[in-house]
This record gives sequence, C-alpha cells and structure tokens, in this order.
Amino acid sequence: MATLIQTLPFLVDGLLMTLLVSACVIVLSLIVGLPLGCVLAFGPLWARVPIRLYADFVRGVPILVLLYFVYYGLPAIKVNLPSLLAAIVALTAFKSAQIIEITRGSFQSIPTGQTEAAKAIGLTLFDRFTHVLAPQAVRRFLPPFVNSVVDTVKGSSLVSLLGIVDLMLSLQQVIGRTHVALPLYLIGALMYFAINFPLSALSRRLEKRFV
Repeated sequence: MATLIQTLPFLVDGLLMTLLVSACVIVLSLIVGLPLGCVLAFGPLWARVPIRLYADFVRGVPILVLLYFVYYGLPAIKVNLPSLLAAIVALTAFKSAQIIEITRGSFQSIPTGQTEAAKAIGLTLFDRFTHVLAPQAVRRFLPPFVNSVVDTVKGSSLVSLLGIVDLMLSLQQVIGRTHVALPLYLIGALMYFAINFPLSALSRRLEKRFV
C-alpha cells in the first residue's frame, strides 16, 4: 500500500499530461473543424469536395496510423516534429474530421422551412445564420461534441507509444518498477473514469434536453 501511495504523484503528473494533450487537441480541432464544417454545409461545390475527401479519408484511418505517419513518416520529407507536437498534430487531424462532420450534420438537420421562413421575412444571409441557423445548430452540436471529447481523452492514451509520459505510460513505468500490475491498472482506470463519466453524463443530459 505504501508503494502505491508513493507512486500517486507520478501518476498525477501523467494524468496532467493526458489532460494537456486532450485540451490542446479539442481546442485546435474546434478552430479547424467548425469553419470547415460550415463550408461543407453551405459552401460551393469546389470548396466542399476537398473537405469531404479529407473528412472521409481521415475518419477511415486508424489514429495509430496517423500518429506513426506524422512522427515517423514526415521526417522522410525533412519535417521533424517533437513527439508531443507530433501527437497533437495527428490527434487534431483526426478530431478535426469528426468536428467537421458533426458541424455539417448539425446544420443540415435543421428543417429547410426555417431558412425559407427567414428569407421570407427579409433576413440577410448573415442574420439568417446568426439568429436562426446557428442557435439551433448549437443545440444539435453539443451532445455529439461532448461524446467526442470523451473519445479524445481515451484516444490520447496512444501518445504513450511515442514516448510521451501520459497517464498510460506512467502506469507502465511504475508497474515495470514495482511489478504491481492489477492495483495500478485499477487506479489508472479510475482516473480515466473520473474524467470521462461526468462528461458522458453531461452528454446524455444535453441529448435529453436538446435533441
């Protein structure tokens, strides 16, 4: 028991790294995915096609392949990224594709009659977007987005394969030193659960309220 208590600060450091990676990926994917999702929903064909190809391709590729491509593949073209930056770039590329699709679906799920009614009362394109479409899209966007955040936290465990000392790698290092596997994996599972369960509960509550 004393050994487990002594390892907790090291595990907390790993947990903080997991949260840092997850937060960076979520923020960056929103910055990339929201505008591209709006273009996919409302933009001209020449702009929609490349975004659609990107979103479909990236969502069809395992995250691990993206991680290895960015970290091990890009150096072949003289692009060398530190492991932490490579992990954030790869996870952001994957998560952005999901945000694009969530954004597109949120807007396109709004009945067309809403847009027609807004046009009929003389609202401009900007006013239709800000006062009619966007508020309704946000309600549809939030539940799947919160689920996506949960997936991001869980998926961030793969960054340990690049040598980043997140919660997963810190667990493995501690187990390698102490040879106490089951209690430590249980502690790690509880740490992940403590983050993801409230988010999952929030997603269910938002879905009941908005959908």
